Amino acid sequence: MANHKSSKKRILVTEKKNTVNTARRSAVKTAVKKSVKAIESGDKAAAVAATRAAESKLMKSAGKVMPKKRASRKISRLTKKVAKMA
Repeated sequence: MANHKSSKKRILVTEKKNTVNTARRSAVKTAVKKSVKAIESGDKAAAVAATRAAESKLMKSAGKVMPKKRASRKISRLTKKVAKMA
């Protein structure tokens, strides 16, 4: 257990950040899964809407929760799948 006041504060801050980042990561995964499901269902309009939502979540999380290149790669792959639908 921490003895210094600043160490105790850092522990609290780390716990808060961990909670927020876990929620963000989960939201990104959910958005990507919804997008993939919409693509597999064959509904182009739903797939486009879900992909836009996933792209937004990915870009907001890029650099914070995940590396920027990973977010870009996921967006690229989703966009290619949507483009292949038509």
